[in-house]
Amino acid sequence: MSSSVVDDQQARLSPPATSFPPDHTPHHSGARMSLANPDTLLDTISLYLHIPFCHAKCHYCDFNSYAGMLGLRERYVDALAREIALAGQRARLPDGTPRRCRTIFFGGGTPSLLTAEQVAHLLTTARAAFAVDADAEVTLEANPGTLEYGRLDEFRAAGVTRLSMGAQSFDAGLLRWMGRIHSPEEIETAFASAKQAGFSSVNLDFIYALPGQSQSTWAATLDRALALRPEHLSLYSLIVEEGTPLFNWVRQGRVHPVDDDVAADMYELAEARLAAAGYRQYEISNWALPGHACRHNLTYWHNLPYIGLGAGAHGWYSGQRYAEARPIRDYIARVETVESLRDEHDSPRNGQPAPLPAAAAVEDERIPRDLEMAETAILGLRLVDGLDLDAFARRFGSDFASVFSARLTPVRDADLLETRGNILRLTERGRLLGNEVFARLLPDNDATS
Repeated sequence: MSSSVVDDQQARLSPPATSFPPDHTPHHSGARMSLANPDTLLDTISLYLHIPFCHAKCHYCDFNSYAGMLGLRERYVDALAREIALAGQRARLPDGTPRRCRTIFFGGGTPSLLTAEQVAHLLTTARAAFAVDADAEVTLEANPGTLEYGRLDEFRAAGVTRLSMGAQSFDAGLLRWMGRIHSPEEIETAFASAKQAGFSSVNLDFIYALPGQSQSTWAATLDRALALRPEHLSLYSLIVEEGTPLFNWVRQGRVHPVDDDVAADMYELAEARLAAAGYRQYEISNWALPGHACRHNLTYWHNLPYIGLGAGAHGWYSGQRYAEARPIRDYIARVETVESLRDEHDSPRNGQPAPLPAAAAVEDERIPRDLEMAETAILGLRLVDGLDLDAFARRFGSDFASVFSARLTPVRDADLLETRGNILRLTERGRLLGNEVFARLLPDNDATS
């Protein structure tokens, strides 16, 4: 596995953990929306459950998802429940008590293709395996085109507290180009149904910088989204990923990516519209109304432990980063070979670390302390609230300045970083040149001037 900054698909990083989009300066006002004292949460986890089923694969999507394989759904859910139970055993605290779990996120794929009974089964298993907070945020991703509206109250009754819908655009032509199977009207119907079912926190995902997308069509999408007033909005720039049909089209010259300056203009338009509507930006791609920042994704931005389970899921736990087997059948087979959960929960032997919580991990790497420090700083600087230097010092037992000061002198002199009290943040100029800062934080960077 690469030792780069967290790039797990479930974190939905866009752009990757580098800089703010060109010419973009998020406003900072009001109460902090990041986690308070994140260093006190290192013994807790967030749980990510990957559901890889889709009705159709979108042209731009490189997530681990598969169309036409719903026949494996029941076996997959059984395997995932078994793996959750195993992970709970392996992650127990030294005194044998279950580890606290603060958030659960069903990502995909299209998790709403599960039945409410299957979602309830997985949540019941998770609550038996972990000490899940009574007020835990439980998010389920949904596709407006496949969502059975009658199931929404059942999902809520099963314990789902938050929905995240892949709306992507309110332009019918762009939806067809992306390979989406829903219409603009179905987005509004799905959102209204979610509200009618009692969901008080709904996120809508949208993509900008699409080929053929104009400022006016993007503005129209924003206007229709804001008219619904969802509690949370995630806006992602289209990224051309290798291995997708879109990548091949671009390579063949059939599709031309949007110019960076045009993409930046779209981003600035979104920033202005959302700020005027009362949304607070708390991370590069995420905006929320007060009290509705995604607590699960804040786990990623604070570089806190999370256990990812399911085909292709990634995790970061006990100093190790790992990835699970991607093919559905391979994943199921690996989990089904675990004959005894009790036998599998071995304590460390001969100085070896305890086994990973995941049963189907095919890649893993131990993250050295200097890289963990760098990644914690980089991810923290993605947050508009910035990096809490006191929390950093408590977490690592080292003052941030003593570790990084010499390396960061040139970027401080260039006015790319600022310190306000105990908070380190990118300046307005630093947000335009964030890569210059982040490169100097990485331990293998030998730049001194």
